[in-house]
Amino acid sequence: MPLRRCAMLLCAVMFCCTASAQTRAPDAAQGYPGRPIRMVVAFAPGGGTDIMARLVAQKLAERWGQSVVVDNRAGASGNIGTDIVAKSAPDGHTLLMAFGSHASNAALYSNLPYDPIKDFSAITLVASAPLVITAHPSLPAKHLAELFQLARSKPGGLSYGSSGPGTPVHLAGELLKMLAGIDMVHVPYKGIAPVMTAILSGEVQITYAAVLSGMQHYKTGRLRPLAVASAQRYPSLPDVPTAAESGLKGFETEFWYALLGPARMPRAIVDKIQGEVSAIVNAPQMRDNLLNQGSVPVAGTPEQLAALIKTELERWTKVVKAAGIKAE
Repeated sequence: MPLRRCAMLLCAVMFCCTASAQTRAPDAAQGYPGRPIRMVVAFAPGGGTDIMARLVAQKLAERWGQSVVVDNRAGASGNIGTDIVAKSAPDGHTLLMAFGSHASNAALYSNLPYDPIKDFSAITLVASAPLVITAHPSLPAKHLAELFQLARSKPGGLSYGSSGPGTPVHLAGELLKMLAGIDMVHVPYKGIAPVMTAILSGEVQITYAAVLSGMQHYKTGRLRPLAVASAQRYPSLPDVPTAAESGLKGFETEFWYALLGPARMPRAIVDKIQGEVSAIVNAPQMRDNLLNQGSVPVAGTPEQLAALIKTELERWTKVVKAAGIKAE
């Protein structure tokens, strides 16, 4: 009998604890945020990720009446700032404005101090900036099919510029080579600005430019957009087909921005942040602002973001291995 009573008491306690936890779970976000929020950007001020973070942080602060401080922690291709968030308390007061390299870095670096999936709570996508396959106007190719025909006629005779080994632009170039079955010489530069200078001068024939970087040059004819690497055409480039429309399926590569938190964040807090950010980026004024920045608002569910990161990691791991890319 004592053992039976003890077992019954234990079951009752466990039931009460479970019921209490279930009752508290939906209420976890009621007092959130309880203090200023730190939004970590793993890159230097002034870049696309920093700009995106500051746009969102300002609006969140206005809606919550609580400070949202952008904290730039640059270094190691974004791995330093990312690791800070991975090791933070999962209470929603430390967030990461992540860039697409969050997935590709895991393919490039074998000794990361964090797991890009297991150590983070996916919250929401914020925006994406599709890459545009961009050519110097001296190249006798006005369409993607003509580029491939030209590249096959003289393997290794064309070159594409990137912002450095292992960068998203480099990975995009190698992915295109794999999918199209062509050979182009990779010419790495130290950043986006030198790449644009190189292609404008004709030093390289091809690059993969963010819409904002190339738009003014497309308008003046100094550069030629061949295709957009996204599922849909970009609003500001309505006459430029997607890669899929041009016959290259599977070539969708974008600079995406997303909010992540440390693993094991309460779902109620995740949902609250996701709802706020979705409302922010879909507001007409913010939508116009993002489009002017060369990005498209794409706020989605935590599950959609988690699936994207997994898919991106798998894809870039294959590309990195096939091309023998090593991070520098």
